[in-house]
Amino acid sequence: MKKIYLYTSLILLLAAGGCKKELTQNPYDGVPTDQAFNTPADFTNAIRGAYVALRGASYYGGQDNGAMVSTPDVLSDNLVLNQAGRKSQLKFYVYNYVGNDTWELWGNAYNAISRVNLLLQNLSKLPDGEFKDNVHGEALAIRALAHFDLLRVYAKSYTSANDNDLGVPFVTSVDPTLLPARTPLKQAYSLVVTDFEDAIELLAQDNDVGRIHKAAAEGLLSRVYLYMGEWQKSADAATAAIADVPAANDLASPDEFDDIWVDATEKDVLFKIKNLDADITPVGVGYKQSTSQGVIPEYSVDFAFYQLFTDNDVRKNAYIGETEYNGIDYLYVKKYSGKRTGDADVVDIKVIRMGEVYLNRAEAYYNLNNEAGALEDLNTLRSSRYTGFVDGAETGTALGEAIQQQRRLELAFEGSRFFDLKRLNKAIERSDFGDRADGSGIPASVKTLPANDLYFLLPIPQAEINVNPNMKQNPY
Repeated sequence: MKKIYLYTSLILLLAAGGCKKELTQNPYDGVPTDQAFNTPADFTNAIRGAYVALRGASYYGGQDNGAMVSTPDVLSDNLVLNQAGRKSQLKFYVYNYVGNDTWELWGNAYNAISRVNLLLQNLSKLPDGEFKDNVHGEALAIRALAHFDLLRVYAKSYTSANDNDLGVPFVTSVDPTLLPARTPLKQAYSLVVTDFEDAIELLAQDNDVGRIHKAAAEGLLSRVYLYMGEWQKSADAATAAIADVPAANDLASPDEFDDIWVDATEKDVLFKIKNLDADITPVGVGYKQSTSQGVIPEYSVDFAFYQLFTDNDVRKNAYIGETEYNGIDYLYVKKYSGKRTGDADVVDIKVIRMGEVYLNRAEAYYNLNNEAGALEDLNTLRSSRYTGFVDGAETGTALGEAIQQQRRLELAFEGSRFFDLKRLNKAIERSDFGDRADGSGIPASVKTLPANDLYFLLPIPQAEINVNPNMKQNPY
């Protein structure tokens, strides 16, 4: 008989989806699942294990082989491959990925999903009350986030899909023999929405740093609705997040903005994944390495993009550094260089921030022909990012373009750009600038990916295709 065991290390980590062995006795370092969920402390450890899964090696904690904080920018137009670097993620940069050499977010995300599903299966063991509701809400929100991220990577954009297009398997079972087929894309999105909506009804108004609270789930739901083109629902979810945000997480001022990226403040951060030196997860290595001779960028900041940052934009210095290496000047991403003390390149991973929530609502309002509301949100965001800012007065097409430009600037190097172009059904068009700080050097070898090209869908890992006869690969 197969059993699933929960193996322990520093904290209890749920190993659902793995560690299935034919055993007649318990392993010395594990406990059977029927003994693992008995006390509130057990459930606290279990939900922490689910958050740890989000920090997986090709997920939010990834570096060279696919990572939520870097791969979407590598795939798009914010970066240029630096010739002095290790040429990591080159297959993504040149769109040369295949099923046996793809972004392994698949396994990491389903690991997180397995962990929360096992928790949800045992939830009835808890007495009714605030603790049960909160951990229930966290589990649903994590499940929704992981499925949504899978859809962003492996499926078409919602607005380009028809009812027959495939999403990813929406998994709610812990059955180790399950061989799920791909859930239709629009149905999968609907299930993501349902999980987020149910989570919002259960979550606490505030939670510990590194855990999802009500406003964070509302902000994430506003993102999902934006991807779906559900403008009024996106605006409503963003409005709810703005109303419910704890004061500690409200929109950062220009003076507070730098502190976000060294984890010296929680302002602006609705949900982030904690990342400590002990976790040995140097997410910044995906962008650059520091040496005694200077910083070596893996990818340089594209010069055309860099020029969009004005000198009074606090994001310019917070996001981008300039270095000299082997006598050549480069622009590099310094956003993940680390805390003010501690290991280099180790920093908490920001998943949803208030800056995005205001931009989500601005874009939704613009598409609802509420230009006054869109402009107000746009100016609110810009006044917190530019010193000496004077409110803009854009209208019409200029307003829509200003919202999209601010989205590109605000969310640069946070795993947004590729997905934004994809959801808007736009082409990727890289500049002619090279990898050096003045725009000279070697430019991108592949300049364009047409709108809705098949390579906007990453291949499902071949290992999954091999073991699951019900799984269909993306067409290429």
